[in-house]
Amino acid sequence: MKKSTLRSSLLLLLTAVIWGVAFVAQSAGMDHVGPFTFNAVRSVIGGFVLIPCIWFLNRGRPKQQTQSRRDLVLGGVLCGVFLAVASSFQQFGIQYTTVGKAGFITALYILLVPLLGMLFGKKAGWRVWLAVAIATGGMYLLCVKEGFSVAFGDLLVMTCALLFAVHILIIDHFSPRVDGVKMSCIQFFTCGAICAVGMLLFERPSPAQILAAWLPILYAGVMSCGVAYTLQIVGQRDTDPTVASLILSLESVVSVLAGWALLHQALSRRELFGCALVFCAIILAQLPGKTPEQ
Repeated sequence: MKKSTLRSSLLLLLTAVIWGVAFVAQSAGMDHVGPFTFNAVRSVIGGFVLIPCIWFLNRGRPKQQTQSRRDLVLGGVLCGVFLAVASSFQQFGIQYTTVGKAGFITALYILLVPLLGMLFGKKAGWRVWLAVAIATGGMYLLCVKEGFSVAFGDLLVMTCALLFAVHILIIDHFSPRVDGVKMSCIQFFTCGAICAVGMLLFERPSPAQILAAWLPILYAGVMSCGVAYTLQIVGQRDTDPTVASLILSLESVVSVLAGWALLHQALSRRELFGCALVFCAIILAQLPGKTPEQ
């Protein structure tokens, strides 16, 4: 293995670890502030963290054309809107479920993206359909209780996964045309502004409450938003996209381990087997194969 490839893989692995532990930070933050407050502050912090990254990564590059700037702003704002709604559903859901389950349910966006892509004429191969079937079985074991009831928190996180799938399709549409880090910076500030409205309308936290949650908020804002996103950008430069996706999907496994180690949240054997099925489905969906005809 080339040194550059090994280095990139390690950066992506670190990204997955940061994102997986972020579920713990999100859960811990709920002890002090509401979901809108947490997302508003973390997103604004994430936006400010990316500003020096933009300067560093774009030194000496030519200025963007007017049309490109329009796409940048439009893409950033649309991403920010869906990120705000998706992260809010996730943040509310984490209050009613474990961080491990939340991590695996959120990871379903990897399967939902190719399925939603069918609406735009992109056919899904047999691996995706098999992965969906396996994931459905895993979700049943993970979320469905006796009497065929599903926990409220699990439903919220399922909605979050669907919204994140749409969010990824928006990124897929705009990212070839614009600077990805700049678009991410705009999306974080947009997300922060939208969540701030929800914060002022429904929560109105005191500065003392925000300061009490400073560590989870700072981790989610600086590490999860700013550092991890930059590591992903750098890491994917010398890594095959399929391999990169496989490494990043380890985020769901890390969320279970972090929830167990830091919050003492244990999963039953049934739920762990469900997690294993979902993870197998995620890997299967990302294995290389023949590209389906358009």
